[in-house]
Amino acid sequence: MRFRRRALTALACAWALLAPNVARPDDTAPPRRVLPGARPGGTVLLPNQWSLRPAGRQLALGDFPVNLALHPDGQFLAALHAGYGEHEIVLVDLKKQKIVSRAALDQTFYGLCFSPDGKRLFASGGEHEVVHAFDFADGFLTKHRQFPVVSEKETFVPAGLAVDAAGRTLAVAGPWGGAVALVSLDTPDERTLVPLGKESYPYACLFDRDGKRLFVSLWNQAAVAVIDLAEKKPVGTWATEKHPTEMALTPDGKSLFVACANSTKVSVLDTTKGQARETISCSLYPDAPAGNTPNSLCLTPDGQLLFVANADNNNLAVFNVADPGDARPLGFIPVGWYPTSVRFNPADKRLYVANGKGTTSLANPQGPNPLLPARGQTVRQYIATLMNGTLGILDLPTPERMAEYTKRAYLCSPLRRDLGVTAERPEGNPVPARVGDTSPIKHCVYIIKENRTYDQVLGDMKEGNGDAGLCLFPERVTPNLHKIAREFVLLDNFYVDGEVSADGHEWSMGAYATDFVEKAWPLGYRGSRAGKIGYPSEGKYDLATPAGGYIWDRCKEAGISYRSYGEWIQNGKTPKEPGTARAKALEGHFDPWFHGYDLDYPDQKRADRFIEELRGFEKKGEFPRLTILRLPNDHTSGTKPGKLTPTAMVADNDLAVGRVVEAISKSAFWKETAVFILEDDAQNGPDHVDAHRSTAFVVSPYTKRKHVDSAMYSTSSLLRTMELILGLKPMSQYDAAARPMYHAFTSRADPKPYEHVAANVDLTEVNKPDAFGAKLSEKFDLTKEDLADDLLFNEVIWRSVKGKESPMPAPVRAAFFLRHLKKDKDDD
Repeated sequence: MRFRRRALTALACAWALLAPNVARPDDTAPPRRVLPGARPGGTVLLPNQWSLRPAGRQLALGDFPVNLALHPDGQFLAALHAGYGEHEIVLVDLKKQKIVSRAALDQTFYGLCFSPDGKRLFASGGEHEVVHAFDFADGFLTKHRQFPVVSEKETFVPAGLAVDAAGRTLAVAGPWGGAVALVSLDTPDERTLVPLGKESYPYACLFDRDGKRLFVSLWNQAAVAVIDLAEKKPVGTWATEKHPTEMALTPDGKSLFVACANSTKVSVLDTTKGQARETISCSLYPDAPAGNTPNSLCLTPDGQLLFVANADNNNLAVFNVADPGDARPLGFIPVGWYPTSVRFNPADKRLYVANGKGTTSLANPQGPNPLLPARGQTVRQYIATLMNGTLGILDLPTPERMAEYTKRAYLCSPLRRDLGVTAERPEGNPVPARVGDTSPIKHCVYIIKENRTYDQVLGDMKEGNGDAGLCLFPERVTPNLHKIAREFVLLDNFYVDGEVSADGHEWSMGAYATDFVEKAWPLGYRGSRAGKIGYPSEGKYDLATPAGGYIWDRCKEAGISYRSYGEWIQNGKTPKEPGTARAKALEGHFDPWFHGYDLDYPDQKRADRFIEELRGFEKKGEFPRLTILRLPNDHTSGTKPGKLTPTAMVADNDLAVGRVVEAISKSAFWKETAVFILEDDAQNGPDHVDAHRSTAFVVSPYTKRKHVDSAMYSTSSLLRTMELILGLKPMSQYDAAARPMYHAFTSRADPKPYEHVAANVDLTEVNKPDAFGAKLSEKFDLTKEDLADDLLFNEVIWRSVKGKESPMPAPVRAAFFLRHLKKDKDDD
């Protein structure tokens, strides 16, 4: 077997040698407040500290485009949308570069393809277990029909689709069914299911050039299955990197390129021997951990050039693959936010890229307010509905243009070649500059809360950049959070990396959300057939596990102690039954008697349990180096009659945080401890800066007292800071690239303990039957995070706190919303 690893790096391209010398912001002094959005020079700063400056033109699409299909004549392109909002197919006339038609779908999931003659278009029907079929002509879809792949009672969820060269057989991958369906297009009722294993999760299908075999990427098995079409059974499995998704064959059919999204690489397989030819690294730097997410690829028809969409690096990696087994890197092309699909059109020699999250993060003045039609509100601007993508359109670049694009791609990334910290460490700072350096801080306590924005809680603090008009839980309700922010450090420029709890908890524990989580959560959150896919996070699916693992995996690897209280833990059936770990590495490293997510269980009892454990650790003279503590009740139960009011639940959460911080600050471990507190996401409220801006707190003897730190930080920044203190390697490219929270710390320790503040509101107040939104709240499913309609939930909480007649302000929230970028002169 000939196996070669080719890395696309700065050293591999002459022009990329510019990358290490790129000027970066001066971090020696406390950074000034820099907010997300348009920056000088035409770039857009994202809340996660990465930037965008996409090449080419941008055409507005809809909610989270996940797949593109080129018509055989090259004049038209179909884009499939599978986000939280409307699912649809959009048809684009590539000559006119405009949308010519749309077709709405009840639900879809990734699958999209034209028949070889271009007269039909097929699309996945998602959890409805059907394939949508249309006749196609001149940019329009007609004669819509659908045929079942399995019974609707079964769970298959059609994903990748492919039609054979004769146009007679449709292959349908079923991730949740562990099989591929072979459907006769002459008689669609005739179909054969080919089982590939329940845990295989077939994703995409590709017919061999001779029509005798079908290649199927197995999302959860790091492999490609080979199906004999005559026998209709699998005849082999070829190993790949993690999360194989899209595939492409060379013109001679001898090499198969496989994008592997939960890695940094593309696997190249010899189709005659079923062996690896080479592995191509597609990340900005060869030794970078996972995090660029190569999830789509395409070849030019002559098989000379390979284009790979790096979803989480917001770029395309380009290779010359003319010589089998000897891929040569050509550079990077910067594109929009989270590219999900890349296609080359030989008819016009252009590249087309679906940017799943668009091109910028913007304010949305029309916040969610669905119960006030009199206000004339027609746009629902909940964050999950605002992932409006774009179609990037660019000419095949010349070598000179490729050099310019490559330099730009490096400028848009905060990641460093050596994976070193991306901010200069002040002299004597207790947070180390390198993994393995010593720190006076030995213990990190990591507290996870649920779903609040900065303005909702701290908008009334005059010391920071808040909007008091959006403050729903001011100091009267959250006296401890306000006191902690005032006595220690106020962080008014902190952003969560996730959009909702499903990806928020993944980001909070792993500094990454896999392609599976990104593509699956919108289906579960839409509420359509939610029982089939459901909540894809927190240990429910192996597919959700990042290649770099979670922070407890890094602790285990480093041989340091760790313990979880409620995070990634399945509660017992009652509080009197022990919980169980949802991750193997947590077995033996969690408190089975700590009650996790359950809105009927008070955070005070959670605080009681943790403090009891803390006292036990003091008696033993030992304390875990990392403690993860879940305090979820600021999520609230809305105004459901008989349940605690939102104000009571947030106040309960505030008091629990205050008591826990006080207990730690008065413990034997305080002098060597730092407490980090954040929300897993910020979806349940407005913010005048950005939908991702949230509260975060750092409490330690080494925290700067009475200080406002306006440096831009993110979830990954917080994780990076803890990793440096604990001596842990980064889990992904995101924590490796994130700015550590140096300016929240000082070298001069102040051991003064924290004294908690008693609640100012009634912690036992319950919702009355006539409370605003009571009937709606009765219907909310609060057994798991985010199952309730967030738009209605926000409105109910606002009115319950501010009064029935108080209209909720139009929040200024960031949105994944298209803003056409001005074309660069060199992009013409």
